Amino acid sequence: MTNTGSRAGAEVVQLYVGDPSARIRRPAKELKAFQKVWLAPGETRRVTLHLAPRAFAYFDVTTHAWRVDPGVFTIAVGNSSEHTPLTATIDVLS
Repeated sequence: MTNTGSRAGAEVVQLYVGDPSARIRRPAKELKAFQKVWLAPGETRRVTLHLAPRAFAYFDVTTHAWRVDPGVFTIAVGNSSEHTPLTATIDVLS
């Protein structure tokens, strides 16, 4: 991320996970990680966000346990749920 302005500023980088083939009804994007970054004018910084396996899980009310269904998940990164210009997919195996 780069501050292209002439003043110091901050941005919150947000990472969302989606499960388009979920067995249960889930939100299209679930916020799973975020980090506020302060940048000086012209400063560039790499931001690393980590996802634990539970980031792909949901709570199964039948078994009263967290569950991860295998499949292709979407990863989206941006500064809000409506602005996620970075996207990728990840294949989660059982």
